[in-house]
Amino acid sequence: MTDNKIRCAVAYRLDGGKGSPKVTMLAKYDHAGKATSDGGTLYGARDKNFADAVAVVIKNDPPSSVSDAGVIGGFKVVTSDMHQVIYGADDKGLCLCVIAGLKYPSRTAIQMLTELYGKFAPKFGLQAQSATVNSLTTKSKPMLRAVCEKYDDLSKVDKAKSVLGQVDSVKGKMQNNIAGMLSNTEKADSLAERSNQLNEQANVFKKKSTDLKKHMRCKNLKMTLILSGVVIGILCIILIPLIRKSKEN
Repeated sequence: MTDNKIRCAVAYRLDGGKGSPKVTMLAKYDHAGKATSDGGTLYGARDKNFADAVAVVIKNDPPSSVSDAGVIGGFKVVTSDMHQVIYGADDKGLCLCVIAGLKYPSRTAIQMLTELYGKFAPKFGLQAQSATVNSLTTKSKPMLRAVCEKYDDLSKVDKAKSVLGQVDSVKGKMQNNIAGMLSNTEKADSLAERSNQLNEQANVFKKKSTDLKKHMRCKNLKMTLILSGVVIGILCIILIPLIRKSKEN
């Protein structure tokens, strides 16, 4: 599985040097088992005894040496086909580990372990030097749970992811704005084209109306001339005989 969820957090004590130390599990918190209804399907039905499995990983590839006291470092990231194990230790052998999905940012996991160490070491550091297997689980469970719950929501702790999310949001808004501008431009072009068509139609109508007006004027003139000719002809027919008759008398 390639999710970005936290599986669990574990605290160990490393004894016997850095070559192949003895690894003692001091405390563990199964965050995936709490988050899923079937007791941890995020493990893919494998690695149920995750604390022992991680202990083997740490024994075979222990954290790098840390020279400064009171700090956690020497972080290692080991991946499998389903999980990644991120862990580090201080100069006294207190080792903190988180198991997460393959898509969980390792930089955020290291940030989580650093924050957890700042709380775990002052409270349980002395006890961790001589504590027996799993003896600190009950005492440290609230602390482990709180850190796991906080870092399981990447939007609250991964600033890079948060910034990328904001960039994507702004990018989406800009794309929508550009799409709106292009749509408005297309509409404006369409309106301009339609306006030009209307202007052309108006010019054609004006020309046709002018031609029709001239045609009607000529037609009216012809009708006037014809009617005048008819009236003159009728007058001639009536008046000429009368004139002749008057001359004869």
